[in-house]
Parts: sequence; structure tokens; C-alpha cells
Amino acid sequence: MPSSFRTATLQLKRRLGAKVVFTDEAALFAASFDSSKISFPPVAVIKARTEADIGVALVLANRHRVPVTVRGRGTTLMGSAAPVRGGWVVDMMALNRVAIDVEAGMAHVQAGAKVADIQRAAEKKGWFYPPDPSSKEYCTIGGNIACNAGGMHGGKYGVTRDFIIALRGFLPTGEYVEWGTATKKFAAGFNLRDLWIGSEGMLGVVTGAVLKLIPQPAARWTLLTSYRDEAVALRAALALFRQRVQPAICEFLDRESVVCAERATKTTVFPGQAGRPVILLELAGGIAEVEEQKALVLAWAATHALATKEARNRDEAEALWAVRRKCSGAMFELGDAKLNEDIVVPMRSYLKFIRFLAGLKRRSRLPIPTFGHVADGNLHVNIMYHRANRSEARAAEAAVNELMRTVVALGGAISGEHGIGLAKSPFLRVQHRPAQVRAMQAVKVALDPRGILNPGKMFEPVRIWKFPKLAIHLPWDHK
Repeated sequence: MPSSFRTATLQLKRRLGAKVVFTDEAALFAASFDSSKISFPPVAVIKARTEADIGVALVLANRHRVPVTVRGRGTTLMGSAAPVRGGWVVDMMALNRVAIDVEAGMAHVQAGAKVADIQRAAEKKGWFYPPDPSSKEYCTIGGNIACNAGGMHGGKYGVTRDFIIALRGFLPTGEYVEWGTATKKFAAGFNLRDLWIGSEGMLGVVTGAVLKLIPQPAARWTLLTSYRDEAVALRAALALFRQRVQPAICEFLDRESVVCAERATKTTVFPGQAGRPVILLELAGGIAEVEEQKALVLAWAATHALATKEARNRDEAEALWAVRRKCSGAMFELGDAKLNEDIVVPMRSYLKFIRFLAGLKRRSRLPIPTFGHVADGNLHVNIMYHRANRSEARAAEAAVNELMRTVVALGGAISGEHGIGLAKSPFLRVQHRPAQVRAMQAVKVALDPRGILNPGKMFEPVRIWKFPKLAIHLPWDHK
């Protein structure tokens, strides 16, 4: 540890105290990794009790050039919250206040608030916060803002960015800033708020946000449908969207995903049709709107699907959702390692992509179960392999490279909601031209000239699957 880091850490302890700054082995280990399970030990952990604590820490970090990584619950899969350069980790979990403005339809939240807690607070007041990552019971709104998280509601309602009204926090220098106000209109100067959204904690530290809420849907309706093969299922989805039907959720699961879910639940989704790809959709909105779209969907399903299951109430709907919730964790019967790639494919390229994916499975000789949000093209491609099998590991690495290059060639994106972090850093320049990368780096230098915030991420290619994995289970694994 550089002597300047020791000096800065001693000053930090004097300023904030032993109840905020921790240097014991247990605290350092707990903050050394995220859901990527790659461990980089920090020098100190700052468990901020107030937003002002963060400003104090950043002033000292900037002065002494101490790397700073901000984390909530560390649910990111891309290594975005792993302190790759050591330094200090700022733990946001104690900053978790949530207040609902019933008249304005806004939520005033601190960065450490869990997304599910925000949703429950809004629901109690008759409002709805739609972004719903699968780790919502664990992940924080600060992390969602950092990675512009989405979830199953993205096709109809959008992602985190679409619900951010204003942000507050600190520049890397420790200076306090506010981007926007708690108003529905704001056109006073550059929109630096959106630079922070999706910047993975590299441009500033978000301590609080004002979120837009929408009215709680009055009605919901769920339908599960099965198909002969993946191409037929995706053609059916496109036919539905051409009818201007906008499901609140529309999830696609390929055959491998369904087989994994069926084994995990010890049930067959459709008796006599084991391992068929499925589309699971939910309508939500006003009662009249849902009834009108329900009639269209049932007619569509009668034309395109092999079989259907309709939920008559919320309990039956929850039973239908089991196939979606169980599939990801169940994939580990196919291998003990997973490259979970949340790519985005334009709708016009769905059929080309599914043909490519079939070929990739043949060439790699690996299971690649795929599921995801077919209403917005954000698919989760899971390349499964056995870590100790060198041949499979090499095949997985080749497969992920081919996947990323093909997705970009089809006009898609290498990430829809997970971000870049460490894991996708090798592919940033596949997505972006050199001029685009230089522009992003220029923004980074302008806002963080000493490079202290979350260094070593995004711009520096790292082969994450080459790191030894920690033998540790996280509560949100495989959700």
C-alpha cells in the first residue's frame, strides 16, 4: 500500500471516525468483490452515515489520488463494483430513505434504497415504479442508476433512465452538485444528469434521486404460450407487436431454458410438450385497455401457438412465472461456469440472430440457453461450460467473442442493462469506433482529472473469466 494511501486513510479516520471508516479484515473482504466474484482487497471501507460523509472522503481521495469504488449490494455481474485498484470502497447501504410525493407522482430516494422497497412504498400510495431487475429485492437504486438497469417491464415502460427526474451527489473532487430539480420540466443548462446515468460510478457519486412514478395498473392478465421451435416463437412475437399490442412483460425462453426450468420444478410446462420454447406475457393497464388487448392476444395465440395457459387470478399468474424465475439458476446443471451476456438485438434481426445462435451452439459444442425480454430485444445468452475443462473454457471464450461481434454486426448492443465494468471491457471497442471511445474518455478526464473514481473499468480490457472464482454464494445468485 503506498504511503500516501496510509496517510490519507489515517486522515479519513480522524475526520469521520471508527464508526464510519473500517479497516478490519472482515469488512475489507466483504467489500472486495461483487457478483462477478472477483476479489480485489481495498484499503478501507467507508460506511457512510450521511451524504456529507461522502463529500469528505472524496476531498481526501482526490487530494491523495486514492482510488474510490462505490457500492450498494454488489449485485452487478460485470465486476463494476469490484475495487480493482484497491483504495477505498464507499458503502451506500445506510443511505436508504424513501419518500413518496403523492401529488406529484415522484419518489425522493437515497442511493442505498433497495428497488423493491421503492416499489412497495410507491404501491402503498397508489403509484408504480416499473424498472424491475431480477435482483430487485437486493439491488439498490444507486446501482440501477450507475448501470441504467432495466428488467422485464422495459418493453412497455422503459428502463431506469426513463424514470430519473433529478440526481444529486458529488463530483470526484468532493464538490456537491444537483442535476435537475423535482419538477416535470427543466431546461436550464446542459443535461449532465444523463451523463451520470449508466456511467458505472466513473463520473460522480450519486447520493440521491428523484424518480418519476406512474399510476398503479388497475388490471393485469398473464398468458403462457408454447411453440414448435425458437424461430416460430420469435415470428409470433413480431406478429403480436405488429398489432400494436404492448405487453407490460413479454419474455422468451428457448428450449434449453425451458428444459432447465422443468427439471428444477419437476414439472412439465405443457404436458406432452416437454422442452418447447415459450413466450410468457403480461398485460397491464386500465381495465378497458387490458380487456381490449386480451381479446387481440387470445386471437393471436390461437393462430400462432401450439398451446396456451391463461392465468385466471394472481396466484395462477405466479405459478406461470415459475418457469421464468427458475430457468437461470437451473442452468448450472449444464456446467459450473456461466458467461451471462445481456445483449440487445433489433427486432428486424431476431430471426438472423436465432439462426446464428443455433450455429454457435454447434460450433462451440456448449449449451447456450437463452431467454429474455423479447419486447425490447434484450436477451440473456448464457454460455455454459465447466471451469476445469480447458477445452470448454477456450470454446466459451471463442463463443463470447463471436457473439459480441455478431450482435454489433446485426445493429445491436453488447449490453442492455448490465453495463460494461470489467467483464465486457474487451468488447467496448467492438461496439464503439475509436472516436467514440476517445469522446467518452475525454468526458472522464474532464470530470475526474485525477482518475480516482472506479478506475480500471470499461476502457481497460480485462479477461474476467481468467480470474479464479471465489468459493462464496451470494443470496441473489442465479435469479
